[in-house]
Amino acid sequence: MAVALAVGFAGAAGALARYLLDGAVQDRTSGLFPFGTFTVNVVGSFVLGLVAGIVLRHGGSGTLEAIVGSGFCGGLTTWSTASWETVRLAAEGSVATAVRFTLANLAASLAAAAVGLLVVWG
Repeated sequence: MAVALAVGFAGAAGALARYLLDGAVQDRTSGLFPFGTFTVNVVGSFVLGLVAGIVLRHGGSGTLEAIVGSGFCGGLTTWSTASWETVRLAAEGSVATAVRFTLANLAASLAAAAVGLLVVWG
């Protein structure tokens, strides 16, 4: 039960971080591309890569993985919003931006997770 509560609190912290980071990025950018969502997904993927590296390489606990990975990163990243923004962009006639956003989001998030792994794997 304690781990479940910790995951919940970490998820709340991740959601708050997403709200603040997304807003800060969106306030500093313009145009159709959803840079805020892109940023939180890339940052969250990097953190998840770090956690995976700690667990896989250094025998970190499953509890750490659950709290930081499922909780914080789950609250921070937002693939559902990314999907909605892709559909919205396409529906508004910005199909090329929707495709660029989806491909960039996926590629950068995978790369960030790999870099996180490599940082820890060292």
